[in-house]
Amino acid sequence: MKNLMSMNTISYRKLFPEESKAYRTIRLESLKQFPESFGANYHEALKTEKFQLESDIEEQTVGRFVLGAYAADMLIGICTFIKSDKNSGTIYQMYVKREFQGKNIGQGLLEAVIHEAGRQFNGIEILLEVAPGNDKAYHLYRKTGFLEVENTSVQDFSHCIIMKYMPE
Repeated sequence: MKNLMSMNTISYRKLFPEESKAYRTIRLESLKQFPESFGANYHEALKTEKFQLESDIEEQTVGRFVLGAYAADMLIGICTFIKSDKNSGTIYQMYVKREFQGKNIGQGLLEAVIHEAGRQFNGIEILLEVAPGNDKAYHLYRKTGFLEVENTSVQDFSHCIIMKYMPE
């Protein structure tokens, strides 16, 4: 890629219904590029005719949204938020294209998701999971205000580190 564009051209927003296919493309890319970082398999995902989040984007489902990072009109990163039944929600599928990593775009994307979740659901608790050994992501989450918390879930997340957003 010739000029990777300056930081002031990066914008963050919820994906529009007509962008569900762009979401699918970047989601598949994330699974292919970093298979160890996600709880999904690239080859299995390829067989899925339509992801649930594609439908959520198209229908603008309440409590479920995908924010995108854009360089001009190109989708270069995604981050998903899904609200649970309680006053909490979880961040999933955090991904920035490799050539745009290391430019604070991931942090901007996380901050945009935190802001949007707070706007929609005042006082909501925000959690995420990170795979052990994914040090880049772990440090990004810490830098953005997430702290490691004890896993109190009945589900077995022993393979993941649970982090909670703790605003200052």
